[in-house]
Amino acid sequence: MDDGLLAFLVDELAPLGTIKSRRMFGGATLYCDGTVFALLADDALFLKADAELAPRFAAAGLPQFTYDTKDGRNVSMTYWKAPEAVFDDNDELLDWCRQSLAAARRIEAAKPVRAPRARRGTAKA
Repeated sequence: MDDGLLAFLVDELAPLGTIKSRRMFGGATLYCDGTVFALLADDALFLKADAELAPRFAAAGLPQFTYDTKDGRNVSMTYWKAPEAVFDDNDELLDWCRQSLAAARRIEAAKPVRAPRARRGTAKA
């Protein structure tokens, strides 16, 4: 993974909020104020999308993030490749990322609230 690209994104996306990253599986996940909204994989930026935002990516001809499982299945995720123009135009980068962050927050808000798990070793009533 390109550490320079990661540092660039963390710096350029600061106007959105507190940007943090976490390395995983040879890439990185980007968070804004605790919400995951982007992935870096194969030196490319992939942005989270929901049903409202995905058509914008599709209309721009941008591919969805996919990976192959050990058993040979191809799995797609709700992330889409960012347009190359975002690396040349900070306003464009912020626009796409702001929309991705909004989609990620809509997805989070739509998830059902789960009851907390019982801790190990605690007696059940």
